[in-house]
Amino acid sequence: MDRYYIKSSIELHDWKKKMRKKPSIIDKASKGIQNKINNMLPQKYHEIVTSVIKNMVKVVLIGSEYTSKKAGVLMPFEEREILVREKIDFYKKAAMLEGAGTGSGGLLLGLADLPLLIGIKIKFLYDAASIYGFDVKDYKERLYILKIFQLAFSSQASVNKVFNEMENWEEYSKILPSSLENFDWREFQQEYRDYIDIAKILQLLPGIGAIVGAYANSKLMDKLGVTAMNAYRMRILH
Repeated sequence: MDRYYIKSSIELHDWKKKMRKKPSIIDKASKGIQNKINNMLPQKYHEIVTSVIKNMVKVVLIGSEYTSKKAGVLMPFEEREILVREKIDFYKKAAMLEGAGTGSGGLLLGLADLPLLIGIKIKFLYDAASIYGFDVKDYKERLYILKIFQLAFSSQASVNKVFNEMENWEEYSKILPSSLENFDWREFQQEYRDYIDIAKILQLLPGIGAIVGAYANSKLMDKLGVTAMNAYRMRILH
């Protein structure tokens, strides 16, 4: 077993411990406040936002299928991860430019940041899956991509639940919803919005919006990159 394999296994072990960590008092209080705010919003609002995000993600999922190339089956694991890190850097720069651009444009452009950033994130996850050797044309692999997204951008309580599903993917995949229509889009969009709310509100402020937008998107891509790498390591490194 080579050094890189051992190093990756250690990193995976440490990451798993973080995923299993129970919500702290602060986590619970923050989530409680977010839930109260969400409960104050009309049901129609949640239905509209859920529908918009669902359709937006589905469009990206379908489009990315035709633009992601699967890595060669004989490519060593370390080389795959080098390629994944290159993709993280590429999409991180794209996300920073997008965040700076929409952040400097005031309210209207700031509102456009959500669909643009989701598109960048999902496209990265498709590329990562393909590099690790997973077939993104497979419906179950698309759901795994959505689970990685949820794992990266959710409250700790939701992270615990999603991680348990992913850690036992072989068993869980047997009871997956029959189509993307049956996926829990309401939870998906609500957890994501709650996770990024503060950064996105600050991004709309004049004068600092561009700086906040670039910084926030950079950190969000870093988080997604680490999550994706370890989520696929979990299925490859036994």
